[in-house]
Amino acid sequence: MEPPGQQPTHTLPPNPKLTLRLYTSHLLSTWNSRVFEFGAVLFLASIYPDTLLPMSIYALVRSGAAILFAQAIGAWIDTGDRLVVVRVSIVAQRVAVAGSCAVFAVLARGGMGGGVRGGLFAVAVGLACVEKLGAVMNLVAVERDWVVVITEGDEESRRELNAKMRRVDLLCKLLGPLAISTIAAASIEVAIWATLGMNLAAVGIEYLFIEQVYEMVPRLQRERSVPADEDGILASDVSPPRRSASDILPISFLSFYFRHPAFLPSFALSLLYLTVLSFSGQMITYLVSVGYTSLHVGLARTVSTLFELSATWVAPRLMSRIGTVRAGIWSLSWQMVWLTVALSWFFDVPGLGESTSLSVTGLVVSVAMSRVGLWGFDLCAQSIVQDEVGPEYRGTFSTVETSFQNLFEMFSYITTVVFSRPEDFRWPAVISIGAVYMAGALYAAFVRKRRGHLFHAPPSACLCVKSEERLGASGR
Repeated sequence: MEPPGQQPTHTLPPNPKLTLRLYTSHLLSTWNSRVFEFGAVLFLASIYPDTLLPMSIYALVRSGAAILFAQAIGAWIDTGDRLVVVRVSIVAQRVAVAGSCAVFAVLARGGMGGGVRGGLFAVAVGLACVEKLGAVMNLVAVERDWVVVITEGDEESRRELNAKMRRVDLLCKLLGPLAISTIAAASIEVAIWATLGMNLAAVGIEYLFIEQVYEMVPRLQRERSVPADEDGILASDVSPPRRSASDILPISFLSFYFRHPAFLPSFALSLLYLTVLSFSGQMITYLVSVGYTSLHVGLARTVSTLFELSATWVAPRLMSRIGTVRAGIWSLSWQMVWLTVALSWFFDVPGLGESTSLSVTGLVVSVAMSRVGLWGFDLCAQSIVQDEVGPEYRGTFSTVETSFQNLFEMFSYITTVVFSRPEDFRWPAVISIGAVYMAGALYAAFVRKRRGHLFHAPPSACLCVKSEERLGASGR
């Protein structure tokens, strides 16, 4: 990682034909994943209108599968043929979504016994786990491995590629749920078939384009080995664990993750998933409970996404000017400041009623502003991991990181289970902000260790200190 102000050595950036195919494949994968993820919630809410239990079981088991099988996926990403890995991830996602849509269509029609209904629900949960694992495999393989190989030796191109792919993620996060919810408002059955149609229409293009990217970059086709020095230790000074794709998150891989130099920024990023302040289901439910209409929620979410998108332009420029490590602490500081403002608004006017509207609106604005820092730090942490994790362990490291992200996301749902009343939402909010401050502390420790200090002293202050030292010396 270059010091601030030092320009990296450049090679030729990826050509437009290559990046167009890479972005298109990534867009189709992310779009279908977001549409299905949100659509499944709508479908289950329609099939089981009187209880949240099936939806909760569905979400928890799906996240649990991502945690349980994270290392096995990572091991295969690191050791398997790159093209085969991504192709399998594409097919797994598309087959799982197609099967899920068929199950949801049958459940939506009703007219079956409780045993059959329960069995079909179990099949839907199993297919959701397959889809989640395929999505994780695709995301980690492409974002944490392919992007690094494609832009090898060109730091600026890699930052730009990271930012554009994150832009695609955020646009799909906004527009995918909006599209499927609009269709579902007219008919749940039509929405199920629309999800199936989009899924099947994308698979051929996605499959073909990712193969073309692979053929255009000879470096992706190289055989991978595990280079080690004479002592059998990787360049990161962390002993590599014994590799087995059949292992399920063994202690050796956790030890490797915790001891790795990139652990602190990676874990700090994972901690940020322990939040209810994200314009997702929990916060939206709260906003509706205190009087926000669907229109207000939609506008708030759109504005928040625009701020998030702005981070994909701001962060790469900030990293170029002051370095990736410093850009990360600036981004986290921005998020912490705005969430502190959010908390002060939230506690300024306690209780529910007319007076709450001002405090809740302050909360919404502050949370939206904080998202710039969140996604800026996301790009910084991703860049650090790409830089510092060796190519033979990128998949394993990143899937362990993903498992912690899913774990903390599950904890965020537990907070709203414990504090389920709207008037108690402030406590999950406090826990969320506490997690951000903990992430800030961990990353500050990383910055301190890496740079020897957190912030530069102002030049005038340095001059004053030097002048005082000279005066003191002359006096002696």
